[in-house]
Amino acid sequence: MTVVRTRRSRSGRPLTALVWGLTALLAGCGGSSTSPGTPVITLSDTSGDFAVYHVGIDSITLTNTNGAVVAPLLTAESVDLAALTDLAELLEVPAVPSGTYKSATLTLDYTSASIWVNVNGQAVAATAVGSTGSALATSTLTITFDPNHPLVITQGESTRLAIDIDLAASNSINTSTTPPKVTVRPFLVMTPAPADATLIRARGLFVTVPSGSSGYVMNVRPLTDLVSALGAVTVSTDAQTYFNINGVAYTGAAGLTAMASLPENTPTAAYGTLGDLSGITPGFHATAVYVGTSLESPLADHIRGVVSARSGNTLTVRGATSITRFGVITILNNATVTLGSATVVSEDGVPASGLTPLAVSVGQQLDVSGQSAFDTSGNLTMDATAGQVRLASTRIWGTLNSATAGSASLDVLSLGNFAPAGFNFAGTGTTAAQNANPSAYAVNTGSLNESAIAAATLLQVDGMVNAFGSAPPDFTATAITAGTATEQRLVVEWINGGATAPFLSDSSAGLVVALNNANLGTIHEIRTGPAALDLKTLSSFPASPLITTVGADQSKLQLAIGSAGLSTGVSVFNSSSGFAAALSSTFNGTNKIYRLVAVGQYNIGTNTFVASRISVALM
Repeated sequence: MTVVRTRRSRSGRPLTALVWGLTALLAGCGGSSTSPGTPVITLSDTSGDFAVYHVGIDSITLTNTNGAVVAPLLTAESVDLAALTDLAELLEVPAVPSGTYKSATLTLDYTSASIWVNVNGQAVAATAVGSTGSALATSTLTITFDPNHPLVITQGESTRLAIDIDLAASNSINTSTTPPKVTVRPFLVMTPAPADATLIRARGLFVTVPSGSSGYVMNVRPLTDLVSALGAVTVSTDAQTYFNINGVAYTGAAGLTAMASLPENTPTAAYGTLGDLSGITPGFHATAVYVGTSLESPLADHIRGVVSARSGNTLTVRGATSITRFGVITILNNATVTLGSATVVSEDGVPASGLTPLAVSVGQQLDVSGQSAFDTSGNLTMDATAGQVRLASTRIWGTLNSATAGSASLDVLSLGNFAPAGFNFAGTGTTAAQNANPSAYAVNTGSLNESAIAAATLLQVDGMVNAFGSAPPDFTATAITAGTATEQRLVVEWINGGATAPFLSDSSAGLVVALNNANLGTIHEIRTGPAALDLKTLSSFPASPLITTVGADQSKLQLAIGSAGLSTGVSVFNSSSGFAAALSSTFNGTNKIYRLVAVGQYNIGTNTFVASRISVALM
């Protein structure tokens, strides 16, 4: 069990950055040449195979080309980066002086970190150490923007600044030890980015529904913060927007009408995409909105995780993150939750009524609220008999056994991020003989016909677990994607202090890793969900794949090289030519690489990995 703080004290942080920030903002408010604009700061991560990765973000600063420094993050935050793999968090929308910013810094605080890894279907707390094997403290990384693509804050307008903390490049996991050990060398990327289709969560406090508006105004309060207000956002909705307000589902205008009657400062979270950024108050378009007790409450605690077993009305929740009404976060492998006939059950995004507690079955991702406590053995329990359960979309990774129109059978590799070995499927079927079998998991595909897909194809399946005691089928799919069409990760690690000559070739055409390098570690693979393809098993070996940006969306390139241990930090490039030049000057026989992470898609036919993001983490 691990307990972490939510909002973190900044008492130990140097005062100078905060004073710079306040001085600059005051100057901006005076109508001078530093009149403000709004950086719309979003936070995400590149997945690194963690169940939980709780760390603190103590500070963010931005450095202008004139040398002035501003500190837009006015309060330290605590974040579970493992929860930001499939969406980004709107961290803040502060006012800062207009101008051109050449670099930024971010300070990660590991002093109260809680890092859990997935081992055989269990969430296991890991020991996290620095590169020297010592305990972790704080780490400040300097990020230099592409000189041809700096952060430009325009007076009276909003501009997105995307932060991606690359967990795959930052961490090396050793599960052969007890407990598992994670060696941490933080690596992150910041870059100006467009308002695109990235799914973002915007949490905050409700302000008002303006008269005649199709949306509402909120003040941003990100993550699990309980005290801050970090800038205003105008949230637009439409006829399809789903609302869940105090346990009651609405759609479209009816939901907005219900919101208009709520008191100011009611907690709310919108899921959607950034909208109009032409004004100083950024726009956000919501596809789903959660308000009041559906999100959080001063009278209830919350537990989030995956149901790994059910007996009667008692659930075992795997990878449980508990957040009390007072903001105390506790992380455990298991928590026990009791439902009752009065428990309110809803399915995220579906304005259906009539769901009962029997809708909750094994493998279901959920958020449940109620009254939590620790028993005499230190186990976390929750009484949700008068609480609420939100059923969230659950992701399955599995290989296809067979399919017909409307149905498919999968050999499941992971269910809700955990291997099936960690689940007890007793009671899921209409009879014991029909209980869910992860090696022949029955999926209702509806109109999604997978009958033309070859057996053994790796699939990513999103949807909902069917009601307890109703299988087969075990699961109803809302989306099915071939693994090769998902976001894949190519990861290579070097040991013995790293390698000075890691590539057979590196140019604007791409990179080719030298798989015969004497310092190559045991990790050299392409990850597709939980499945790994060893580069050394490819038919083209010893010619490893060409890692190229040709074919990727050139407007979204994030190519980075550096290290927290270097005075120059991490340099970001938004073009392959600038990145290639940086690689050529870096690997001059002195600097050594530790990890390479590329994010994109692998084409086995051409043996190319087309990447939109490449991280070269140096020692």
